[in-house]
Amino acid sequence: MKFIPVLILISQGLLFSSLNGQEVRPRARDLGLKIGVLETGPLNAITDVAGVRVGHQTIIKGSDIRTGVTVILPHEGNIFQEKVPAAISVANGFGKLTGSTQVEELGYLETPIVLTNTLSVPVACQAILDYILNLPGNEQVESVNPVVGETNDGWLNDIRALAITKQDVLAAIKAATSGQVEEGSVGAGTGTTCFDFKGGIGTASRKLPVQKGGYTVGVLVQTNFGGVLQINGIPVDKILGQKVSLSQMEGNGQVDGSCLVVVATDAPLDSRNLKRLAKRALAGLARTGSYYSNGSGDYAIAFSTAAELRLKPNRPGPAGLTMKIEVLRNEAMSALFQAAVEASEEAILNSLFKATTVQGQKGRVAYALPVEKIAAYLEKTKDE
Repeated sequence: MKFIPVLILISQGLLFSSLNGQEVRPRARDLGLKIGVLETGPLNAITDVAGVRVGHQTIIKGSDIRTGVTVILPHEGNIFQEKVPAAISVANGFGKLTGSTQVEELGYLETPIVLTNTLSVPVACQAILDYILNLPGNEQVESVNPVVGETNDGWLNDIRALAITKQDVLAAIKAATSGQVEEGSVGAGTGTTCFDFKGGIGTASRKLPVQKGGYTVGVLVQTNFGGVLQINGIPVDKILGQKVSLSQMEGNGQVDGSCLVVVATDAPLDSRNLKRLAKRALAGLARTGSYYSNGSGDYAIAFSTAAELRLKPNRPGPAGLTMKIEVLRNEAMSALFQAAVEASEEAILNSLFKATTVQGQKGRVAYALPVEKIAAYLEKTKDE
């Protein structure tokens, strides 16, 4: 395992903290942390799955507004006209995931996935309706199933101000691109906290060996949950050399909270096996120290980008009554399960490593994970 010396990280400007800053912070692998055994995709991001795009809109106003929107688009076409197989798994249902019942019933996703704060779910749904209804080819559409997930950023953000608008959501959709994904205190992760530190947006990916199909699994998370943090199986108090309590952040006492996990794959999976894949992705929370508390909304949404599995408008007549698809066997799923667990765990860590310290409403401060201490610990123990 290769570790990067602390002095090099400092000289590169990777390790320092500031309030609401935009400093460059390392990802987990920048410190030599390798999660699991599978290889990552080129970007180690959900966008390693071809066609997937991610967009953010970060809303920071005055001293009280710290919130935003993150969108995930499964492919570059008209998703309503080319629906993708999808499924949802729930670890603890203390949350609001609009559109989940139709995805569960029919097994398809027909809109972008939007992540935001709890009280902005309705306006995000309205924005998706505007987006879908105005796409060329959708002139006759009369029913749309928006999929919007949330976490409650009300500790840092004045959530009652309802700061997010339809225009913000539409701007995030318009800004969505493939390639590198911005992580940390951005988009829907702007005002979130995780394990008593600043949380946010994180992403990671895994590429299966050719003999296992060569498929890619990408994960994006919005972290806002509690527990006792473990980094690659090591309790964080051992790494930091101090006892981490559940009331570390000025009385926040984070036990509850939520996490949204979005899983993309190019493997040809139907909704049944996508549900199994989503269930495994939720294990990444447990591997980082979560126990899905009573007040936590922990959801995973999984979809397949395989073009041959997309649901297109029915053809008229008897020929349109059936469809022929080819999907992966159950026996081929284990490698994908492992990929989902590893990518989810690393995405959560990336959300913490990349997040910057943020000061929000009522003078509250969510402090960034002290990556300089983690780097020092790894450097000290690398030969043990």
